[in-house]
Amino acid sequence: MAKAYNFTPNLIKIQLILIIVLFLCFTVSKSAPQNSLVTQLPGFSGTFPSKHYSGYVTIDESHRKKLYYYFVESERNPSQDPVVLWLNGGPGCSSLDGFVYEHGPFNFEAAKTKEGLPKLHLNSYSWSKVSNIIYLDSPSGVGYSYSHNTTDYDTGDIKTASDTHTFLLKWFEVYKEFATNPFFIAGESYAGIYVPTLASEIVKGLDTGVKPVINLKGYLVGNGVTDDKFDGNALIPFAHGMGLISDELYQEIVAQCAGNYYDVTSDGCDLLLSKVNQDIDGLNIYDILEPCYHSPSSSKQNTANLRLPSSFKTLGETDKPLPVRKRIFGRAWPLRAPVRDGRVPTWPEISNSLSVPCINDEVATAWLNDKAVRKALHADDENVAGPWELCTGRIAYNHDAGSMIKYHKNLTARGYRALIYSGDHDMCVPYTGSEAWTKSVGYKVVDEWRPWMCNDQVAGFTQGYEKNLTFLTIKGSGHTVPEYKPREALYFYSRFLSGQSV
Repeated sequence: MAKAYNFTPNLIKIQLILIIVLFLCFTVSKSAPQNSLVTQLPGFSGTFPSKHYSGYVTIDESHRKKLYYYFVESERNPSQDPVVLWLNGGPGCSSLDGFVYEHGPFNFEAAKTKEGLPKLHLNSYSWSKVSNIIYLDSPSGVGYSYSHNTTDYDTGDIKTASDTHTFLLKWFEVYKEFATNPFFIAGESYAGIYVPTLASEIVKGLDTGVKPVINLKGYLVGNGVTDDKFDGNALIPFAHGMGLISDELYQEIVAQCAGNYYDVTSDGCDLLLSKVNQDIDGLNIYDILEPCYHSPSSSKQNTANLRLPSSFKTLGETDKPLPVRKRIFGRAWPLRAPVRDGRVPTWPEISNSLSVPCINDEVATAWLNDKAVRKALHADDENVAGPWELCTGRIAYNHDAGSMIKYHKNLTARGYRALIYSGDHDMCVPYTGSEAWTKSVGYKVVDEWRPWMCNDQVAGFTQGYEKNLTFLTIKGSGHTVPEYKPREALYFYSRFLSGQSV
């Protein structure tokens, strides 16, 4: 006679609990790799507010081409909150810049001795308060990312977008539990190119059935390079509006240049623009209110070819252009090569002498090059990956995607939300250019220019267009908005991710 089983309600509950536990165990075994878990960081003695992971994704096995990432889970609800990919610009600048100086989970306090390491404190305005966030060093050759085939360091917009898309597909295969979360791309400066080109690459993949499916919802661009003409024409209105040049000079320029300050053909216009260069020389191009970190002499030497379009420069130049156009933090450098000893220098000579003006990167450089830190971050040894630099000179980069306006128009027309934000005291990529190109898209204004508030104070101004395109300024901020205005940045970031206006 078969034995009769008594399935009481309590027994059924116990069996269901066991099934759930087994399911969770199976899920964990298939989720974030435990060997990528960051358990401690030199300089920090507290408890992480969420899980951190870091390591490499190999995007080309034959070249052993690796991209480095640092992943911070949301402190709120990692399983539901958006996943955001953060990209710094350059091209050639590490996204760990954003991790250390902008919206990462820690604030860094400089070491008190030359041999010491910075101390880390929890950041009250970390973007991980409301989102999961991936900091990616891209392209290969930047930050901790590298390749065993150095031909990979000759790259450009199109290749970088393709490589980053490959990274994301491989990353979501490893971190499967985040594949259905809403996904956004965010970045600043030259990431004004990275972000829309990558978004377009993802959309192409979605259209052709590429797996895994990336749940792209939208993107954010801060003080972003967008279009040579709009960016090049932005400085004169900005300089005049900020009181950096006289009204008399401005009126002369308007009459002589006819609104064209980028591709100048008139000698009279060129001469007036050189006067602008003299007036603004010595200012911190990333925030005109802030002092320059370097000495006046080094600032003058390093910013001469960074801050202005090629037509603004008249000294120490040759008409023979370099084959590769280099940009750092949004400005082309150099568009024409300076003559040295009667000859045009080679690209390695140019790139190896590159430095970013007015920027103090000592804390990040000291911490990220420490052997114990590299080990804790799962970054390969310096002998393999090279030293960490804020902005590297080892890549040769070609701006081959053209204007981003067509990318933005295509993406927003398909329903992807876009926030274009600008610190209004940045002279590197002035808000005047971003305001002009967003207007040029031709969308109807649905939210007229108005102030937006944070902490009961006017924090900036915004204008909303149809198809979920929004332009927003941050009052008193420089080039790297979350660094200058962390509270305000977290506020508009949170609102955008949740689909709310500021």
